[in-house]
Amino acid sequence: MTSMENRSQVNEFILTGLTDVPELQFPLFIIFTLIYLITLIGNLGIIDLISSESCLHTPMYFFLSNLSLVDFGYSSAVTPKVIDELLTGNKFVSYNGCATQFFFFGAFAVTENFLLASMAYDRHAAICKPLYYTTTMTSTVCVHLNSSVYICGFLASSIVIGSMFSLSFCRSNIIHHFFCDIARLLVLSCSDTHIIELLLFILGSLNTLFPFLFIFTSYLLIFITILKIRSAEGRQKAFSTCTSHLTAVSIFYGTIFFMYFQPSSNHSMDTDKIVSVFYSMIIPMLNPLVYSLRNKDVHNAFRKVVRGRRLQLDLFFP
Repeated sequence: MTSMENRSQVNEFILTGLTDVPELQFPLFIIFTLIYLITLIGNLGIIDLISSESCLHTPMYFFLSNLSLVDFGYSSAVTPKVIDELLTGNKFVSYNGCATQFFFFGAFAVTENFLLASMAYDRHAAICKPLYYTTTMTSTVCVHLNSSVYICGFLASSIVIGSMFSLSFCRSNIIHHFFCDIARLLVLSCSDTHIIELLLFILGSLNTLFPFLFIFTSYLLIFITILKIRSAEGRQKAFSTCTSHLTAVSIFYGTIFFMYFQPSSNHSMDTDKIVSVFYSMIIPMLNPLVYSLRNKDVHNAFRKVVRGRRLQLDLFFP
């Protein structure tokens, strides 16, 4: 990191934050603190529940526990700094701090793309080829898929961070955002950014469109299979196993496409900030709720854990 610092005349950046209105600082601090606490409790609770209950030791819940880990990771890359800005007014972030924040946020965001695709593959195997499901989604396959999505995420982020922070930042050091967003960083560079913009376009396309097209194709085949089921009860049961994942996919990719695939003339700084809040803070909070509210297996496992821990308390404190 030292070599990168020597190439830059900027030692720290200043984030403009979410708002300049003083009256909104404390209410937003309360709101985002609650959001982060719900995110922590929800995602870490899902991980704990799945790891402790043997009835949830299946491929679907294995991927769900990793989705919760990823949501916890990329929310934690952004939200604590935002909370600190709102509470203390400290909008400074060091060069290394900016690089670290961008690295982990980018790595977990890309990982989520491929993890959602892996979950679509699991649902495709369960519905389209149920007789071969246990031989298709073995523990080895699940571990390899899971390892691959993390490798893709952290490798992509490493490539971008290596290219991005080899640039010289000798103009302004003010980032017009509430975190180290790459688009805002590029405009601060006095180096030629054409190559890195091309690199970002290629990586962004591969890491977003490829998983999305895979998910779309998987669900197309799933819907075709469901329509072939004769009984309405069978169709409903098959579709219900996909509802949570399909909801999470719709929210995640809907936000991404709204953010990055609209005409530049429609972009505004305030709109970008609002959408960024949604995908960096709200989505990680929503996913545990989406996967638990209508999931009978999660409900039953949760009740079992609560009863077990209540029994333990009764034994210790009769």
